[in-house]
Amino acid sequence: MKVLKMLVLRRAGGFCPGRCRDLARPCRVRDISTTASRNTVMPAWVIDKYGANEVLRFTKNMIFPIIHYPNEVIIKVHAASINPIDVNMRNGYGARALNMRRDPLILKDIGQEFPLTLGRDVSGVVMECGLSVTYFKPGDQISHKPKSLSHTEAASLPYVALTAWSALSKVGGLNDKNCKGKRILILGASGGIGTFATQLLKAWGAHVTAVCSGDASALVKKLGADDIIDYRSGNVEEQLKSLKLFDFVLDNVGGGTEDWAPKYLKKWSGATYVTLVTPFLLNIDQLGVADGMVQTGFTIGSKSLKHLCQGVHYRWAFFMASGVYLDDIAELVEAGKVQPVIEQTFPFSQVPQAFLKTEGGHARGKTVVNVV
Repeated sequence: MKVLKMLVLRRAGGFCPGRCRDLARPCRVRDISTTASRNTVMPAWVIDKYGANEVLRFTKNMIFPIIHYPNEVIIKVHAASINPIDVNMRNGYGARALNMRRDPLILKDIGQEFPLTLGRDVSGVVMECGLSVTYFKPGDQISHKPKSLSHTEAASLPYVALTAWSALSKVGGLNDKNCKGKRILILGASGGIGTFATQLLKAWGAHVTAVCSGDASALVKKLGADDIIDYRSGNVEEQLKSLKLFDFVLDNVGGGTEDWAPKYLKKWSGATYVTLVTPFLLNIDQLGVADGMVQTGFTIGSKSLKHLCQGVHYRWAFFMASGVYLDDIAELVEAGKVQPVIEQTFPFSQVPQAFLKTEGGHARGKTVVNVV
């Protein structure tokens, strides 16, 4: 996390964090830039290797970013949120795949991604735009933040909102036109993705059954869930047997849940099970890009065929960046149909504590770091 962060932003593709350089460490410098170099530095939290929470390091010597490509913008970050994937990436999850994305020609040595700044959710103000950027101008709120939200609230939404939207709409085929009256089961309903998905589905007219712990039931009920299943009060499968079958299952938990959750779908009706817990990046980390892709393709293919023979659809879903979807989400927020759910905020000086909070699990919404 850094006070000023460079974001690569494409109108159709959303944004992803760029990197800044630490003056205390040697680095390669690009030869081409569309903006003048600066001598100023800024504070940042970085990692120099993958590992547990102690790898997080605070530095005051991160070089102020410059625009390298015409579709980039520089923003002043006011707030940033922590997601479970950020904790996993601190530990090295997805490192091989993400390094391939950063350096597709493999021109750099192993470890050249360090010092690495973690994080993907921010809210702030645009400071400078590349030559081809037309959707933003200096002074704009990033992602055209809803006026009703503070930067703290806005920073809690993009990753979980776009991941939920991807799973429900892009992969699952649900939308505001076909969702009314459908029965939806959400496993892991009290976390960032679950709380957003519950609100989105209720805005689309669905009947939502939420699985969470009893101490989160009041929150999930307030967000609109029709039925609550407390996984701590008894066997979830036994509790589900007393309910009608479902049209759609969104699984934020993974593990053994996919062995039994599809059984509670309506067979031969187009019902769909979508999980956000997949072995895709893990396969690439362990097997390499080529073999990992082959193993991933075999796994999803065999599982899809197995469930199709049983009368239900089986799908994997991932975060998908989309500026268009962010605009749609902003409209739902402005209309009062969706609200941010924040469990705890931390100052910028306590980024390690924010990571530990997220790493502890059992979330009730999001953890946010106030930068400014």
